[in-house]
Amino acid sequence: MSELTVPRTSLVVLVGVSGSGKSTFARTHFAPTEVLSSDVCRGLVSDDENDQAATADAFEVLHFIAAKRLAADRLTVVDATNVQPSARRSLVELARAHDVLPVAIVLDVGEQVCVARNAERADRSFGAQVVRRQQADLRRSLKGLQREGFRAVHVLRSPEEVAQASIVRTTLYVDKREETGPFDVVGDVHGCRAELLDLLDRLGYEVVLDGQGRAVDAVPPAGRRAVFVGDLVDRGPDTPGVLRLVMGMVAAGHALCVSGNHENKLLRALRGRKVQVAHGLAESLAQLAAEPEEFRAQVVEFLDSLVSHYVLDGGNLAVAHAGVLEQYQGRASGRVREFCLYGQTTGETDEFGLPVRYPWANDYRGRATVVYGHTPVPEPEWVNQTICVDTGCVFGGHLTALRYPEKDLVAVPAHAVHHDPVKPFPAAGSQVPAEPERAAVRDPDVLDVTDVLGKRVVETADHGRITVREENAAAALEVVSRFAVDPRWLVHLPPTMSPVATSRREGFLEHPDEAFAAYAADGVQAVVCEEKHMGSRALALVCRDEQVARERFGAPGGALGAVWTRTGRSFFDPSLTAALVGEFRAALESSGVFDELGDWLVLDGELLPWSAKAGDLLRTQYAAVGAAGRSALPVAVEVLGRAAARGLDVGDLLARSRSRAANVVAFTDAYRRYCWPTDGLDGVRFAPFAVLAGAGRTFADRPHDWHLSVADRLVATSERFAPTRRLVVDTADPAAVAGAVAWWEELTAAGGEGMVVKPLANRVRGRGGRGGLAQPGLKVRGREYLRIVYGPDYLEPANLDRLRQRGLGRKRSLALREYALGLEGLERAARGEPLWRVHECTFAVLALESEPVDPRL
Repeated sequence: MSELTVPRTSLVVLVGVSGSGKSTFARTHFAPTEVLSSDVCRGLVSDDENDQAATADAFEVLHFIAAKRLAADRLTVVDATNVQPSARRSLVELARAHDVLPVAIVLDVGEQVCVARNAERADRSFGAQVVRRQQADLRRSLKGLQREGFRAVHVLRSPEEVAQASIVRTTLYVDKREETGPFDVVGDVHGCRAELLDLLDRLGYEVVLDGQGRAVDAVPPAGRRAVFVGDLVDRGPDTPGVLRLVMGMVAAGHALCVSGNHENKLLRALRGRKVQVAHGLAESLAQLAAEPEEFRAQVVEFLDSLVSHYVLDGGNLAVAHAGVLEQYQGRASGRVREFCLYGQTTGETDEFGLPVRYPWANDYRGRATVVYGHTPVPEPEWVNQTICVDTGCVFGGHLTALRYPEKDLVAVPAHAVHHDPVKPFPAAGSQVPAEPERAAVRDPDVLDVTDVLGKRVVETADHGRITVREENAAAALEVVSRFAVDPRWLVHLPPTMSPVATSRREGFLEHPDEAFAAYAADGVQAVVCEEKHMGSRALALVCRDEQVARERFGAPGGALGAVWTRTGRSFFDPSLTAALVGEFRAALESSGVFDELGDWLVLDGELLPWSAKAGDLLRTQYAAVGAAGRSALPVAVEVLGRAAARGLDVGDLLARSRSRAANVVAFTDAYRRYCWPTDGLDGVRFAPFAVLAGAGRTFADRPHDWHLSVADRLVATSERFAPTRRLVVDTADPAAVAGAVAWWEELTAAGGEGMVVKPLANRVRGRGGRGGLAQPGLKVRGREYLRIVYGPDYLEPANLDRLRQRGLGRKRSLALREYALGLEGLERAARGEPLWRVHECTFAVLALESEPVDPRL
């Protein structure tokens, strides 16, 4: 069996004459959504897959879809004949435009086989001459496919080879997301071996010497790994010594290294290419000339192996010599490599003859922290999640490393000025202005309205890119700017939650059976059913003391935290908020939760009663409807009763009126259950059900029973906290499911709102991991409670039949997108990322709430 390697993100072009088996091959080896068929696209635009007159439109559709998939980092397979260079050329250009590798898989099974296969198909009316012409085009193309730009070409020359082939998906060399660190990212060394040894010693590495006393490796502290940003060579006194050490570390697995522009130029020089011997290259060539030929050969091999950049830690860290834009991270093309080696320039030169560099970091909005070098700076500065760690060691500055994820900087001073810079290099701490591209440094905790205006795309780890439309952003901006709590606290907004699929049971709109069936179908066997409190969703951020609040959140006026609604508004005035947060802080302290989980925590729960927040809503809508119905309907029933007694035919109207009168009483009873008087904080309770994040970490991967056990500890400390009853259920066990249904019936019969069914493991993927995130929760509301949502008469047969036509697709999509945004924002907050990065997510959640979704769902 032959293995055909295909990069995980690439454009795979199937090449073969009609009848060669391309579509069968595509169905066998790729998911249906990964394959774009020219025949299918013809059918989409003309209703006839064989309509050749629709070919131009069909390929326009195919290219459009392919572009969208490649932009989303998804493998894309083009199923068409592709035997002519012009057809392939446009696909290679499409791959280049999205910085992915084009791969050709050629099915060259022979003309006679294809003619015979086409003859057996009723939908193929063309003759053998068409196959013959396509075969001639294919033969002329085979030798030139790599010259056309295909980075890999796989040719299968018989039906047997096609049948025996298998696809092996590979990751690009730049993609090391599985490497989670921790890392020590080292800036430009430029031949400064002594300083590199000093720095490694400061970082805790154990240097290994060979028999001649030369450093050939450095063993890191347990679990750590060095990452070099390139420019190991040129200018400094010992380029061979630096190379010998770094090459040994890389070979031993103790370090990673990306290429710098100086490595790129040295490699060409060592291979005999014509290059300009300047900017320190002469020193490197002279020093290497004194080394053995074997060592120089090893240097050539090492330099040739260096990649443009690395994406590490699940996509949270990117390392490149001159930086890397978000859209280039994890991709491979000449354009990506050029940027990573040289950065961006304006096309101008300064008074020293050096290129003026474009300040790309000022516009960076990516998820990954980008660590780079290339342009020496007196002191490293954070700019929009990027940092330059080239501090000009060879010019008499420092050699600097960034410890990740701690984000601590470690530096050692240069032993001397080893090379005179073309442009004067200022010493650290001097008053010399920074490089032009570093002059505009953004305060990480200052929010800028341009960050949220217009159409925005937010990158999330769990749901890919999520788009926020311009009109939705405008609606959210007013809420955030006028009504929200102090933005320094606002690290999270909870997602909406989808109801279960509509029940077909007699007299029910929602029923637990649909929740259990939905999770079972998604491959989720263990779920937890949590009592649904009829309150208001509430988030609480609580700090252990004023120092934590001040240092981490810049807390105003000695505040220890905040409590806010789903739309970011404070529940109470500042004095009541401070009192409530104080009680939360005391409970977290006395229960030992602070000791266990960190010095600040974000809690998710329900604030009770509902009337504490919804008092005006109750008075103006629910109470008004109830009062009107209770006043009018009994009178109508009485009048109709007298009319019936006189023999008038009002039986149907009387029955409907009696039913409506009973319904309005049930409606009033339903909302009154969730209201009780409060005075300040008297009567207010909080039912926590999740610990979302704390100092340096999030808890979405902890199972729900762990979260609820933490909540139980808080309930045990104070009557301010309300417990959440729950039941763990195996969806594959009919008895367990029946027991959970009975429990729900008992809850709702006693006046409870219902329950929420969640995957016990918390954050999980759907069946096979291919469907993305599973729904984080499905709410199953009780029959009587739903009167509050849909009106007193919703259970009348005609009304119930109409409500069963409700569509849930938009609500489910919204719930997943908001959930992913919430997770992303919490991760950013826990990592200590700038406030604007956290607010990008919270603002997006609020903006999505403006999408046209039925608010009753």
